[in-house]
Amino acid sequence: MSKSPITCHVLDSSKGKPAQGVPVHLDALQGTAFTSLAQGETDADGRCTTLLDPARKLAPGGAYFARQGTETFYPTVQIIFDYAKPEEHYHIPLLLSPYSYTTYRGS
Repeated sequence: MSKSPITCHVLDSSKGKPAQGVPVHLDALQGTAFTSLAQGETDADGRCTTLLDPARKLAPGGAYFARQGTETFYPTVQIIFDYAKPEEHYHIPLLLSPYSYTTYRGS
């Protein structure tokens, strides 16, 4: 059985367990706007494997690493966060490499 060409696996690192019921949205950046491609939700194992038809092919992307002549797996990173306390300073570091990234609430 074929599965979606894009899947995800979400783990709750505070519990060391799969994160069930996490909404998953797959969007494509077209020019300056995003277009919704698919939506899903993680299963009991924290996986979402049915976003797209297995035969669907998507166009590649990438800018920062492309300018350096470096292939990358994550051409775009979107960081959505809750700006709940405007009186506080928000510092949001992004650690970037061609095949991984990490973000967190800094000080």
